[in-house]
Amino acid sequence: QVQLVESGGGLVQPGGSLRLSCATSGIVFGIYDMAWYRQAPGNQRELVASITSGSRTNYADSVKGRFTISRDNAKNQVHLQMNSLKPEDTAVYYCNAERRTAWGTKLNDYWGQGIQVTVSS
Repeated sequence: QVQLVESGGGLVQPGGSLRLSCATSGIVFGIYDMAWYRQAPGNQRELVASITSGSRTNYADSVKGRFTISRDNAKNQVHLQMNSLKPEDTAVYYCNAERRTAWGTKLNDYWGQGIQVTVSS
C-alpha cells in the first residue's frame, strides 16, 4: 500500500519559515519524481516545486529564491524548506510522487492527504 504523509505545516508569521516533510512508503522512492503542490481556497492546485529522481529541481516563479526542495533517498522522504513566507503562500500543501517512462508517459501518480500552511500575523 502506497502512503505519502506530510508533516511540518502550521501557522507562521509573515517572514517566517517552515519545513514540510513527506514520508513515503510502498514505492521505490529513488525512481520517482517528487513534487509539492498547493491549493488555496477558490484556486486551482498549482505546482510549487519538483525534484526528479536525478535531483534536478524546478520551482514556481512565485517561490524562487525562497523555497528549497530536497530529497533523502535513504529515508524515502522529500522536504520543502520555506523561508520568507508571505500571506499569499497560505494554502494546503500536497506531496506528489510520479513515475513516467523515458517518453513521458505517466505510469504512477500518488498524492498525500495535504497539510495546511497559514501565513498570518
